[in-house]
Amino acid sequence: MNTQNLKAGVVGGLAGGVVFGVMMATMGMLPMIASLVGSESAAVGLLVHLLISAVIGLGFALVLGERVRGTGSAAGLGALYGLAWWVLGPLLMMPVMMGMGPQFASALSMPNLMSLLGHLIFGVVLGVTYAAMAGRTVPRTRLTS
Repeated sequence: MNTQNLKAGVVGGLAGGVVFGVMMATMGMLPMIASLVGSESAAVGLLVHLLISAVIGLGFALVLGERVRGTGSAAGLGALYGLAWWVLGPLLMMPVMMGMGPQFASALSMPNLMSLLGHLIFGVVLGVTYAAMAGRTVPRTRLTS
């Protein structure tokens, strides 16, 4: 794993984090993220979210980066990675950190389904950005007649 790939993971995580962060802001979720560090500020929530996104992007580079063969595989692996983080984040770690215990029973509630959508989009943006920055896109072939 070279430094460029690690940077690509961090930048991919930040790119996905910005897109997901906009979604979270419109849903009023950022103050809840801020509560993880004892704040109620949406701005603090966004900063915490972006920090987490960068770390998760680095994890993508380390765990799945070598499997990326092009934009399609990057998007697919990113979506799977986003799905995994949906289970780990809002259904397990975050509620446990907030003293509520795992929330698997409410996985199909509307807020959690919106969170799933956000995590999937985050993962796709992460994966595609990673592929582009790490030079793992497949060149298009031109059809000639």
